[in-house]
Amino acid sequence: MPREITLDALDFTEFVRPGDLVAWGQAAAEPLPLTAALMTQRHRIGGFRAFLGITLTGTADPAHADAVTFSSYCGTGENRRLAAAGLLDPLPCHYSDMAARLPGAVDVLLVQVAEGPHGFSLSLAHEYLVPLVAAARLVIAEVNGRAPWTGGDGVLPADAIDVMVRTARPVVELPAADAGPVDRAIARRVAALIEDGSTLQMGLGGVPKAILGDLADRRDLGIHSGVIGDEVVDLIERGVVTNARKTVDRGVSVAGMLMGSRRLYQFADRNPAVSLRATAYTHDTGVLESIDRFVAINSAIEVDLTGQINAETVRGVHVGAVGGAVDFLRGAHRSRGGLPIIALPATAGGGDRTVSRIVGHLSGPVSTARSDAGIIVTEHGLADLRGLTLSQRVKRMIDVAAPPFREGLEREARQLGLAR
Repeated sequence: MPREITLDALDFTEFVRPGDLVAWGQAAAEPLPLTAALMTQRHRIGGFRAFLGITLTGTADPAHADAVTFSSYCGTGENRRLAAAGLLDPLPCHYSDMAARLPGAVDVLLVQVAEGPHGFSLSLAHEYLVPLVAAARLVIAEVNGRAPWTGGDGVLPADAIDVMVRTARPVVELPAADAGPVDRAIARRVAALIEDGSTLQMGLGGVPKAILGDLADRRDLGIHSGVIGDEVVDLIERGVVTNARKTVDRGVSVAGMLMGSRRLYQFADRNPAVSLRATAYTHDTGVLESIDRFVAINSAIEVDLTGQINAETVRGVHVGAVGGAVDFLRGAHRSRGGLPIIALPATAGGGDRTVSRIVGHLSGPVSTARSDAGIIVTEHGLADLRGLTLSQRVKRMIDVAAPPFREGLEREARQLGLAR
């Protein structure tokens, strides 16, 4: 049985050794009372390392780097402050590899769990936490009386936890993203591609929100995604998402984690129609390719004329991630009737600082190779790159760029020897 202590009695010098790597659940799954105490006690512990997922709180404060070395697979959310200050060490890896790369490295794992009659649930995020529970030297759990119980891979017996601290605090909510006119224009083009019976994967933000909002007339859609938000609840309650035609996990919406409002959390609480699974399952190409009409919808910072994608850096600052895009795109490529989609606005900035996001040369790393590119969608159209040569791709990509940039892109294509 786990050792139960109060939050006031929690002394991390007893559990974390200098040089240890400490990890915890990301986004709303972050065990905030534990991470806040950890940062407060960081000088007493001595120098240690922390692995972050998406951070929505002040844990990723650059001031904490006086005693903590931060690494992460992403520069998302509050991690951007660390990245901008040069204090974030990125781990460039496909999301499907997280389960293989982290378990041997993490010493202490902090989790937020919900208690049930037969053990504990990892609640808001199962994903890469599942293998860490078994591999970490020590597991410290915040047992939050207000966290939703979710079934799936992260249902733990009591002996999987070493130390537990009880709380009853509201779960962190993610404000709904606003969908602007450009987002809605992109969404209309993407939604027009989605057939009845398709199974969807998508992230969060204005474009995904707008896409889901345009699917009210579809039937028997399914969900298999890394993350789901409130918009999925809307579609389930309208009878649009039923998962009835899924060739895998029929009748169940599958995800790695939940990010949304209290409404989403209450909907998922003890709901057998929602199953949270480990990353090794949600991002496994073999699983994805076995789902008929699997539609993967992801975003990018910029895409070059041949289909190479940068999803990681802007002006040298790490703001995104390799993430799960390649995993999902490859699965969609191989799925019968699948659609591998990258959706992004054609430009960034505004006024005199407007720049094209369709480019001749990427300004950052190649997060997704052009061999994995599929359908690129902007507000100006879609470029289906599947089966096209480089010169054919160039023409399609220029057609979806913003009109003021097309002439310059044509000139650049000729200079690169890509135009025919």
